[in-house]
Amino acid sequence: MSLLQQLFWGSAFLGICAAIHVAMIGFFLPYMTKLDGFLLKHAPRFRSTVMAGSGFILIAISHTAEVWVWAKALMLRGVFTDLNEALYFSLVTFTTVGYGDITLGEGARIFGTFAGVSGVLTIGISTAFLVALMGKLVPKPLSDLK
Repeated sequence: MSLLQQLFWGSAFLGICAAIHVAMIGFFLPYMTKLDGFLLKHAPRFRSTVMAGSGFILIAISHTAEVWVWAKALMLRGVFTDLNEALYFSLVTFTTVGYGDITLGEGARIFGTFAGVSGVLTIGISTAFLVALMGKLVPKPLSDLK
C-alpha cells in the first residue's frame, strides 16, 4: 500500500473501531441504568458486583470485536493471509504489547500502527467509563464508609 492508502485505510478502520466502541457503550447504557435501579431496589448487596461485572463484560466484548475488526482489516488489505497470524498481530498491537516477533513490511507499517492507536484510544474510553461507573457505585470515599 502507498502511504496515502495506509493513512486512509488506517483512519477508516480506526473510525470503525471508535464507532463500535461508542455505540456499544451508548446502546447498553440505558439498560445498565435500568439494571442499576432494579438492583438498588431488589438486591442492593449485589449491586456493585453486578454493575462492575456488567461494565467489564461490555468493555471486554467491545475490545474483542475491535481486535477481530483489525485482524479482518489486515487480511482484507493483504497484509496477512492466515487468520491466526492476523489475530495474533492485531491483539498484540491493539493492546500495545507489541512483542515484535511479527513485523510488517514497509507497505503496511503505518496501516498496522493504526491498530495500536485504536487500542490506546478505546482503552482510554473504557477506563473513563469504568471510573465513572465505579464513582456512581461508591459515591463516598471508602474511608467514610462504616
